[in-house]
Amino acid sequence: MSLSSSDGQTIVRLARATLDRFVAGGRSERKSWKSGFLSEKRGVFTTLELVESGEKLLRGCIGYTEPFMALGEAVQETTILAASQDPRFEPVQSGELDRIVVEVSVLTVPEVIQVSSRLELPQKVKVGEDGLIVSTPYQSGLLLPQVAVENGWDSEDFLAETCRKAFLMPDSWLDPRTTVKKFQAEVFAEDGPRGEVKRVAD
Repeated sequence: MSLSSSDGQTIVRLARATLDRFVAGGRSERKSWKSGFLSEKRGVFTTLELVESGEKLLRGCIGYTEPFMALGEAVQETTILAASQDPRFEPVQSGELDRIVVEVSVLTVPEVIQVSSRLELPQKVKVGEDGLIVSTPYQSGLLLPQVAVENGWDSEDFLAETCRKAFLMPDSWLDPRTTVKKFQAEVFAEDGPRGEVKRVAD
């Protein structure tokens, strides 16, 4: 399912309204949808960035890779979790709301990258298009497609950094016991705190 610019505006505005309501008032009521694109089950990540001295600093990012929840409900849930449950950060405070940029990534279903040799994996990863999940039975790490672009990584760097995210050695993607999956994402974000919503280009 491809999302239109209007759809993107809807989901980011929903995330923003959820964030404001939850952080300012501690309320977490969720709406539900029985029809329309917001009722379609999709994987979603919500990313919150704090603007400080003209720079964006990560403030929270949590999501679901699998499409087990309606899109509208997943946007609300991941926004609340990003604001309050990301273990890397303290919960978002009301005084920060006007300095936060909201970004929502809607995911395709992750698929295992099939190769005859692990050395072929970098060739199967398209930087700017693919996100990655690296996992073992005990550890897992995920990086969204836009992260590789923002950091100027090539596909091998991206694989190594996803391994690091899973607390694995950076060359663990070469190990046949490590599962490597890729997915794509449609990303929409405010162009500034409470700003216009735009599709994030690759």
